[in-house]
Amino acid sequence: MNRAFARLCARIVHAARLKAGRGPAPRLPRRQEGALLKKPRPEAGALPNRRHKGTDVKLIIATIKPFKLEEVREALTAQGVRGMMVTEIKGFGSQSGHTEIYRGAEYAVNFVPKVKLEIVVSESLAEQVVASIARTARTDKIGDGKIFVLDVESALRVRTGETDDDAL
Repeated sequence: MNRAFARLCARIVHAARLKAGRGPAPRLPRRQEGALLKKPRPEAGALPNRRHKGTDVKLIIATIKPFKLEEVREALTAQGVRGMMVTEIKGFGSQSGHTEIYRGAEYAVNFVPKVKLEIVVSESLAEQVVASIARTARTDKIGDGKIFVLDVESALRVRTGETDDDAL
């Protein structure tokens, strides 16, 4: 029975009771539609519960020089890394920019172009990936970049619902 029809029937019954002098019908508590049939679902974007220990996942964030990107990607693919996120960024560290000459005029460039890699791997592969990035991205000059390793509390593949190490 659709909702509009149910409301119409309730109004007709209510009007008939009032006309007969019996007063309004007693109000029943509202029942949520399908409450008995549906299982409670987690809110959208909620993180799944960690069930198994030993499925630790690491997030590796690396900033490298842009011309080293393809070389690093090839080295990581050879190690079994199946995916990464790449972002073009600008920043400065101890290098704090540099000067460039353009059409005879000297300009100060405060932010140096870099590439940020975000790679999620299992804990067992993390040390090898960090070593590979450091070895491949090194030029022995200032501004080679930085590598950060963080714990990932949970990972979820949206399409299949796989979690943690299986989601990689």
